Amino acid sequence: MTLIDMLPPGVSVEDLIVLMAGLTAAASSLAVWAALLHRDPATRRARVMAAQREALRSGVLSVRKREKRVQSMTIMRQVVEHLQLLRTAQTEKTALKLARAGWRSKDAVVRYLFLRIALPFAFGVGAIVLLYGFNLYQLDSTMKLMVSLVAVMLGAYVPDVVVKNTALKRQDKIRKGLPDGLDLMVICAEAGLSLDATLRRVADELAEAAPELSDELALTSLELGFLQDRQKALQNLAERTNMPHLRGMVNTLMQAERYGTPLAHSLRVLSAESRTERVLKAEEKAARLPAMLTVPMIIFILPPLFVVLLGPAALDIADAFKDLGY
Repeated sequence: MTLIDMLPPGVSVEDLIVLMAGLTAAASSLAVWAALLHRDPATRRARVMAAQREALRSGVLSVRKREKRVQSMTIMRQVVEHLQLLRTAQTEKTALKLARAGWRSKDAVVRYLFLRIALPFAFGVGAIVLLYGFNLYQLDSTMKLMVSLVAVMLGAYVPDVVVKNTALKRQDKIRKGLPDGLDLMVICAEAGLSLDATLRRVADELAEAAPELSDELALTSLELGFLQDRQKALQNLAERTNMPHLRGMVNTLMQAERYGTPLAHSLRVLSAESRTERVLKAEEKAARLPAMLTVPMIIFILPPLFVVLLGPAALDIADAFKDLGY
């Protein structure tokens, strides 16, 4: 079976080529637009805060929407509790994995567990309806069964992929804002502020520039205030972020809490190391750029160049053979 046989009825190869060319042009335009777009963190933060205020106001005014949301969460919770998924040994690991992605509420665990169950069925039913009901592709029974199984497996892995990608993006944002946060902590430590006040002040200062890091530091400051074991609060910060540099900062803070060692000098060293690592990562990306540009250059630049250079010669040769009667 060829690719032409797998096309839906009424769709030709030319239509597929035009569609792919249009998608490529749109993706290239979006990439250029995103590269040239200037992002202002303050503007983005103000827009997010305005959206949150609007969401809160609409939530207060529209009782029906809130009731529907609560009802949907109740259904998810009933399904999860009926299957006793919250009592398994993996629940704590799941909560930690979601916390690393920025979702700390218990409802997030319920949604994640419900989607882990529901999405495989949804993807499988959708594949069965498309392949067996509408007969979208002319496939034999074996291929239809394999496609349905692949759809079920894809539905099972989608929540994990989304959570993992979100956690990696959050870690990258925290890593970018960490040097500035360490510099601010050095200033606060040299000014004589306590650890709780230092974390609270740094979190307030970084609320616009690095909201992810600000959120983690603010939560750690709160935990230092109400937890009996202050070491546990700092260890929670290291577990939630799962980053080497933040673990080094946590170890430094724990030593300062336990032994009373000077904090400013250690934080200054950590800040210099994090800035050096950020520069090295930028240099690494710049070193990979020529190799990454090779394939797009071969695909998008060389064929038009060959057409421009060899096209007139090919047309002249074709005209010459035509005049000779061939």
